[in-house]
Amino acid sequence: AVVSTQSGHYGRATSKTGKDKPAKAKSGGKAKKKKWSKGKTRDKLNNAPMFDKTTYGKLYEEVPKYKLITPSIVSERLKVRGSLARFGLEELHAKGMIKLVDKHANQVIYT
Repeated sequence: AVVSTQSGHYGRATSKTGKDKPAKAKSGGKAKKKKWSKGKTRDKLNNAPMFDKTTYGKLYEEVPKYKLITPSIVSERLKVRGSLARFGLEELHAKGMIKLVDKHANQVIYT
């Protein structure tokens, strides 16, 4: 421990006996080293980069029936990329099949 004296000089505090720690505490480094985990790995999402006929059909048939429609929900259920889900929802909105509830910079909500 560092102790301040009255003169403002900082010096190391020493105990009167000279033995600060018991013998057990001095012998360190014998404990087992911590093994680092490799971290949690997520499964890679293999979402389609383009609509095929079946997925495009589902977009027109099933998606307008959802109670809450967001690009993330469409992406997850139809197994398509988020950008593709966004374009699909814009198309459905332009055709009047779904209604816009809220448009934010990061998230668009339809119903």
